[in-house]
Amino acid sequence: MDIAQHKPDDSPDDSTVPPHRPPRLAKPRIPPVPRESWTAAETTLLGPLERKGRVYNVFTTMANHPDLARDWLTFATHVLRNSTLPPRDREILILRIGWLCGSEYEWAQHVRLGEREGLGEDDLRHIRQGPDVADASPHDRLLLKAVDELHADAFICDDTWNSLCETYDTRQMMDLVFAVGQYNLVSMALNSFGVQLDPGLEGFPK
Repeated sequence: MDIAQHKPDDSPDDSTVPPHRPPRLAKPRIPPVPRESWTAAETTLLGPLERKGRVYNVFTTMANHPDLARDWLTFATHVLRNSTLPPRDREILILRIGWLCGSEYEWAQHVRLGEREGLGEDDLRHIRQGPDVADASPHDRLLLKAVDELHADAFICDDTWNSLCETYDTRQMMDLVFAVGQYNLVSMALNSFGVQLDPGLEGFPK
């Protein structure tokens, strides 16, 4: 198995190394489906996802199972495009769960998306450091705490839940849980399938 090994880092600075960092595969276990071999079903699936002449590796990898990919994209589209959450909040949630899962592909893609929604370098540092970071806003710390609780216990504790309900309605609370769950699942797939970074994307801070 080809793995791009990461040397263990003894530094206590958790802003540069995820708390859990699985081996990053140096090549895919499930290769992306190349354009020249797309079937009719794969063309139907991937054509609408093409941007500037290319389709991201996550989608061409999922094209190995078109039925699964089609159904997954329905849910993924809700989480990413139709959620009731403010887009900036959504990206904080996604980036935090990607960081906790050590999913470099997810991190790279959503840093790009998060920056479009107004996240800056300090916000990304807060996301890496987690809910105890001193200089994040109370709301951002609550979002990070909710992700950490879901990741650790599959449960948001009463204090965190009730505090978030001061600004979120019922649908937003439901969308929050499903957003974290969706990208926990995606992290598992990206890491296990060995999806490689797309050209031009940077992974975790070095």
